[in-house]
Amino acid sequence: MSNAAKSAYLTPDAYDRLKVELETLSTEGRAELSKRIEAARLEGDLKENGGYHAAKEEQGKMEARIRQLTQLLESAVVGDTPPPDDGVVEPGMVVTVELFGEEETFLLGHREIQDHTDVQVFSEASPLGQAVNGKVVGDTVSYHAPSGKTIEAKILAARPYAS
Repeated sequence: MSNAAKSAYLTPDAYDRLKVELETLSTEGRAELSKRIEAARLEGDLKENGGYHAAKEEQGKMEARIRQLTQLLESAVVGDTPPPDDGVVEPGMVVTVELFGEEETFLLGHREIQDHTDVQVFSEASPLGQAVNGKVVGDTVSYHAPSGKTIEAKILAARPYAS
């Protein structure tokens, strides 16, 4: 798999927000959870200690999130400079397609952007994202939905994202 396939587009705001989250989880989050695990361990028998097992499970989830964020931030393409407005669909573009006779507009980028923008976000790795990436306005593409159906989409517009 090439580096381009592994990288994901993030807005500068999303990158900064995720960097802060990673720092918080790696420092304060780990320290707090370590204290909770130790306190639960002191309560006695670990086999029947619900607090201990819950804290250990939370620790596993937190470590997985730390790994996910580390990988994402190391490989992310941060949208400081918008892509050229040349009609080519690429990460960092707001794309309008026609699906089932209706217009759908979305930002092509990593799903971590979604909660902090007004526009819907489709990942470059999603079926629709893969189908439109690298195509040009006017192209009709098809992709396989998770249901197995083949869906056609006509690219109506593509413009650089501006936060």
